[in-house]
Amino acid sequence: MKRAVFLDRDGVLNIEAGYIHKLEDLHLIPGIAEAVRRLNDRQIFCCLVSNQSGPARGYYPVAHVEALHKRLCLLLETAAGARLDALYYCPYLSAAEGGTNPEFTRYTTWRKPNTGMLVAAAWEHDLDLANSFMVGDKATDVDMAHNAGCTGILVQTGYGESVLSGEYQHHTKPDFIAANLAAGVEWILQHFDD
Repeated sequence: MKRAVFLDRDGVLNIEAGYIHKLEDLHLIPGIAEAVRRLNDRQIFCCLVSNQSGPARGYYPVAHVEALHKRLCLLLETAAGARLDALYYCPYLSAAEGGTNPEFTRYTTWRKPNTGMLVAAAWEHDLDLANSFMVGDKATDVDMAHNAGCTGILVQTGYGESVLSGEYQHHTKPDFIAANLAAGVEWILQHFDD
């Protein structure tokens, strides 16, 4: 089994901009492509795992989420020759949480902090969750990591600072707090051969 680094999207790879309605509004956080490339160069499996409730909320179709991910991958490739080995996202949201589009309004084990995306990735790509890392900017990212037995890293970009101050979501205990993904990758690489 391979170890992996799982990456949230908004606030970790690209600048947090709420629900992105225009493709051209998705921009990488500076230095992020190079950080992903460092993982690629070490042959570490890089996997996007992201809650994307826009389709459930009726904001835009799934095709738009796919187009945003295509742009993200193109930006990573163009900036540093970086790549994601797999992409998983959850377009679903329960009615209680704000889902309105019947096609995508439901409870699912894929929505963070549930572990469905990680389990699917592990099953499909032979990944060792217990020895893998999850990098995110929300408490739910860290909670999902811990629920799946992964090491959870909270970055201070995106919503990370608000999580740490207690202004957003709930208190969580990340295994490491990083200024950004680049700092998180540095820490991961120091611990990867442990």
